[in-house]
Amino acid sequence: MTVDTALPEITRARRHSLGDLLHRTARRVPDKLGVVTAEREFTFAEFDVAVNRMAHALADRGLVKGDRLALLSRNCWEFGALVFAAARLGVILVPINFALQPREVAFILADSGASGLIAGGDLLDVAAAAADIAAESGDAAPAASIRVRAVIGEPATRSAAAGWESASRWADDGPDRAPDVDVLDDDPIRLMYTSGTESSPKGVISTSRSLIAQYVSCIVDGGATADDIEIHSLPMYHCAQLDCFFCVDVYLGATSVILPTPDPDAVLAAIERHGATKYFAPPTVWIGLLRSEKFASTDLSTLAKGYYGASPMPAEVLRELLDRLPDVRLWNFYGQTELSPMVTILLPHEQLAHAGSAGRAALNAETIIVDDDGNAVPPGEVGEIVHRSPHICAGYHHRPDKTAEAFAGGWFHSGDLGVMDADGYLSVVDRKKDMICTGGENVASREVEEAIYEIPGVAEVAVFAVPHPRWVEAVTAAVVPRAGVDIDEQQILDHLRDRLAGFKRPKYVVVVDELPKNPSGKIVKRTLRERYDDLARTATG
Repeated sequence: MTVDTALPEITRARRHSLGDLLHRTARRVPDKLGVVTAEREFTFAEFDVAVNRMAHALADRGLVKGDRLALLSRNCWEFGALVFAAARLGVILVPINFALQPREVAFILADSGASGLIAGGDLLDVAAAAADIAAESGDAAPAASIRVRAVIGEPATRSAAAGWESASRWADDGPDRAPDVDVLDDDPIRLMYTSGTESSPKGVISTSRSLIAQYVSCIVDGGATADDIEIHSLPMYHCAQLDCFFCVDVYLGATSVILPTPDPDAVLAAIERHGATKYFAPPTVWIGLLRSEKFASTDLSTLAKGYYGASPMPAEVLRELLDRLPDVRLWNFYGQTELSPMVTILLPHEQLAHAGSAGRAALNAETIIVDDDGNAVPPGEVGEIVHRSPHICAGYHHRPDKTAEAFAGGWFHSGDLGVMDADGYLSVVDRKKDMICTGGENVASREVEEAIYEIPGVAEVAVFAVPHPRWVEAVTAAVVPRAGVDIDEQQILDHLRDRLAGFKRPKYVVVVDELPKNPSGKIVKRTLRERYDDLARTATG
């Protein structure tokens, strides 16, 4: 028996793309409250119409399937709407970290080949400067390639808005129906830039198939339901907030309350005001909630589910959370952008018995530990963490070498080193890719090192992480000056101020005579981490 799945009618009838999810939810529960912000509320039917209108607006301005649309914005309803509007056109959305400096944004604009750029009003100066830098760079397409420029909300200054139209108004007029574009399940719809071991970020290609497979794992193993009322306060440019939580809620028909930032007092107030049942944050934000003066006086009785990820939860903080929020079940999500992003989960009943563990493989994932030759290692032995899963991305944007390397042997190589016990519980023990996770943000050590090497008086530098009570990990630089040159911490930080986003800049700089090296001359960062393990404690007294 053969099935002709190439028939366009069959393909359309079987389609299950990201752009379809909201429309199907709107048909099921049209009048249910779907998206809430301080400025505006939408039922799912209303949000569906807003998305369709924004999709038509993008198409009317010349964007077509396969074009890239960059989005530089803080959390807002427009961000969520543009995620689905772009998906309905097959336009590839490129969310950008709003903490980046213009040069860093410009690299992403040029590398992605963005045809459109939408920016929050308070970020318009950064966006405009980045567009100019991208146009002038040798690797960039001409300035005219960014042919769609729009602003969300009100610009910080009127002069900055020249040449930029209002994206927020697109939702108020236009056709209510979805645009007629065939977007297949494995068509690229997202390009997420992630810091790797290189100085330049890599674009991770996501498809509807990879994202929705991950949504199903979040729903089944993460206990998500249509009855959830969730606070979304972590940046939606990051795939954790966007794809483990916001898009999952839209898929299910749960209510999303969007906050612009994870300010602890605002989060606590929102949980009480909206009767929220669910909240996700990295350990740093959970610590901020616990330390807020309003924690004890806020009614958190509706909160039933708590999630953390991005870095391990310190055991003492975990115990405090369980003690002060005894009715809240906790989950730990582990993964990375290439995995859409979750791949293993530590469940509520496992939190204390397996504190610090990343849990076991999620429903739609398979995870093992391998040696340098790609062979599976026995339980208890350290090796590289590799995965097979429909969650996995479709590779890296115009980086076939890195794609081939990551998928060697038919497994996705995470770059993390880990150990798995006999019951399948995974513990991440080190980072093969030399990544620092500070405050929930990934920082590539090499990117920071290369920026410091621009200083003429620097002979050698090593960037690594040290434990920190607030950020969990703090970016730290050990610098060896050239002979006869004096270098101090302030000089280095001043040099980095306009080159790197604030979260990438070192919290600590130590000037040393030499760096520890192995017999082959390679810098041993593990020795530096051990040597400066208590740096945060001694620096703060």
